Amino acid sequence: MSLAFYFFAGSIAGLLSGLFGVGGGAIIVPLLIFIFSMEGFFTDNIVHLAIGTSFATIIFTSISSTQAQNRLGNINWLIVRSLLPGLIVGVFFGSILATNLDGSTLQLMVAIFLLFTSFTMWREIKPKVIFYFRSKKMFGVAGVFIGCSSSFFGIGGGSLTVPFLISCKEKMRSAVACSVACSLPISFFGALTYLWQGWPSDNLPAYSTGYIYWPATFCILLMSIPFAKLGVFLSTKISENKLKRSFSFILLFIAFQLIINR
Repeated sequence: MSLAFYFFAGSIAGLLSGLFGVGGGAIIVPLLIFIFSMEGFFTDNIVHLAIGTSFATIIFTSISSTQAQNRLGNINWLIVRSLLPGLIVGVFFGSILATNLDGSTLQLMVAIFLLFTSFTMWREIKPKVIFYFRSKKMFGVAGVFIGCSSSFFGIGGGSLTVPFLISCKEKMRSAVACSVACSLPISFFGALTYLWQGWPSDNLPAYSTGYIYWPATFCILLMSIPFAKLGVFLSTKISENKLKRSFSFILLFIAFQLIINR
């Protein structure tokens, strides 16, 4: 029965990610929090386990996405290389800080992030060009911020990377492609740090390594890829405005559930 829950989570995450064009982490983390709670896992570890597991799934999906974007020639590797050192530093220190927070506080932060995402989608807030001159220092600071923030929410960082790059006069297609490429180091080092930080814990479920729960990881991967394709197909049948409004309501509902059930 528990495997069925994870297959269901993978299906929902893939479907919504294909429908609404968002990374699966924003859906996977809250779903896993609810499922782990039903499973009776140790309360203090549930949110950390959900975030670490989310990072593990994003590693595999970001590899295929990066390869696809690279074949199309959409990735500006100079930008990716400029962001990379800051991303790694940010993910490393952010993950250490997050894993040392209590589960209730971390869950509240995830809920706030979902509320913010819901608001921006509902209002259709679009980034404006504000950085007319690029520098390694600016990309380094941005990388640290993006990596640190992503490590708290178990996401690939697309919701932060894309707006930043657009504000730097990068075209939308290139910004999205660079964001996809950046999600690989974010998820890899995020998963690695959550694995390392959770390793000493005695209250983790069987079949977990640190804060990565492998049954959930593999079940989600198996279902998310085909259902993401289904979501992309369904998205062509629904207006973009209705899609955004629907997703903002879903995120709002999930956020309030996380706050209520802390």
